[in-house]
Order: sequence, then structure tokens, then C-alpha cells
Amino acid sequence: MLQARLVANVWPRPFAISSSSEPTMTGGGPDTVTLRLATRGRALALWQADHVTTLLHEAAAAAGRSVLVEKVIVETMADQRLDIPIDAMGGKGVFVKEIQAAVLDGRADLAVHSGKDLPALTPQELVIAAVPERGDVRDVLVGSTVDGLPQGGHVATGSIRRKAQLASLRPDLVFSGLRGNIATRLEKADGFDAIVMAAAAIERLGISLNDRVVEVLEPSVMLPQVAQGALVIECRVDDTATRELLLALNHTPSRHCVDAERAFLAELGGDCDLPVGAYAVIDGDGLRIDALVAAPDGTTVLRDSRRCAVAEGEATGRAMARYLLDDAGGSALLGR
Repeated sequence: MLQARLVANVWPRPFAISSSSEPTMTGGGPDTVTLRLATRGRALALWQADHVTTLLHEAAAAAGRSVLVEKVIVETMADQRLDIPIDAMGGKGVFVKEIQAAVLDGRADLAVHSGKDLPALTPQELVIAAVPERGDVRDVLVGSTVDGLPQGGHVATGSIRRKAQLASLRPDLVFSGLRGNIATRLEKADGFDAIVMAAAAIERLGISLNDRVVEVLEPSVMLPQVAQGALVIECRVDDTATRELLLALNHTPSRHCVDAERAFLAELGGDCDLPVGAYAVIDGDGLRIDALVAAPDGTTVLRDSRRCAVAEGEATGRAMARYLLDDAGGSALLGR
């Protein structure tokens, strides 16, 4: 686990990345199941696909079966047009719509997404079949600490949520958008005083930041995006066989937390590019949910925190959204 406010942190390398697009097979014979997995072609997406493949192999082996997983690489328009801001292309949902289309039209049997990129409102023909154990939910400031940024410091982030929360802490900061894969963003980091990235992405790709100043932002400082650090696996709602296989990959505590957060986002309208955040954690035998709605410029940040029974997580997430929108003034902040 990463520590807060680290300087020149040495990041762990918990997983190796396979860049092979060839099918991976465990075992063989009549009990072998073939699955086609849709994914983007970026390094992080391929790590996600490989990780899910490993989980599928382990689950199949435990059941005395084997599985053949074939990657279906989908080059999305968002990956091809790095010159266009994400919000101008319809928001982060553009990263998943073309992946979902591959499942819907039968080119693939399942798709794996970064949870924070998946809109809360998705095609009714698809179902979230599994949420594996969640990774690090936190954001990371690379290049400086928040307090160490100079007056009027220049910070690069393409996230309106990150911008709003940083601006609320440091109204003097200047922000610019930043697109590209993780390596590209780090290459561009020297042009700014700091950039903001997801801790899970850096860990999963095994990227060393031991030559940079790094501050890991705890949720109390920067509330994560809905489902940040989680992987979400979708398949067709009528594909019973695939749903049953994927059920073994579901990590129940992570699923409860992600479902509560996504219910909050759905009640707000389902857009993962809003200046909002939510983070649910298992707290004893229940859930604790923290949520916020902010003005895009960070001048106002509305917060709510509640505890509830695990079974009431989604209802509580929706109630928090309604409170922040209707009672606390969030609708005006979001221009509604």
C-alpha cells in the first residue's frame, strides 16, 4: 500500500504485463471454454485484459475446467484522436462505447473496463457480471506536493473532478488538459509544475517514480472518481454461460462498494465527467459512503457522508445524490 505524501517514492511492481495478443490457453479437451475478451489496445487496458485472463484461468482450474481467452483489440476513436479533448468527444464514455459495441454485436463475449471510465447508465443488453478485487483508489500528484506548488503553479489534468478539488485547496493554481497514455503523460510532465494520475494505473504498469516528487492524495484530500481502482467486467445479459463463469471473479466487498458509488452517479445522470466523486468502504458490518458535488472551478464543494447496511448501499448512494442536488444546492453548481 502506498503511503501518503511520499517524496521520491519507489513504486511496487506487483504484476507483469503481457503484450501478446495471441490467445492464451490453460489445459484443453472437451471441458475447455473459449471466451473472446474485448479491450482497448493501450498498455493499461492490455494489463487489465491479462489480469482478467489470469483470474479466469484460476477460476476455471478450481472448477476442474480450462479456458481459452482470445483478446479482441478495439482501437477506439478516443485513442486515435488525442488532439481532441475528451469532453468534446462526449466524455469518458467514449472509451467504453466501442468496446461495448464489440460485445453487443457478437465480436466478443465479454469486455473489461476501468471502472472510473464506465458511465453509470449503460446499454440494457449488457450486465456487469463481475467486479474483481479493487485496487488503489487514490490519485497521485507527480512533480510536487500540493503545498509545494508555487504560487500560480501550472497543473495538468484532464479530469474536471481533480481540477475542482485541487482548485478548492489552491485557488491560485492554473490548469491545462493532458491526454495520452501513462508513459506519454509522464514524458510531458516536465512542461508543468505537476500532473495528476491514478495510483492504480502507475502500480499496475510497474512504473517507477523514484526520481520524482510524488504526493499520494488520500480520499480525505481528493475524493476518488466513482469506481476508481476497480475493474468492471461486462457481458451480454442473455449470455447465461458467460455470466456464470464470470461470477467466480466477483469480489463481493468490492462489488458492494462499486454498486453504491455507481448508484450515486446514476442518480446524478450517469456522466463520469461531472465534478463529482464518491467512495464507499466496508465499515464493520456496513458501508461508509463519502460523496461530493463541486463547482467546476472549485469555489464550492458540497459533501455528504453516511453509514448504512451493505444491502442499503445503492439506495443510500441515490439518496446522497438527491440530497446534494436538491437540498445542498448541487443542481445549481452543475448548471441544472
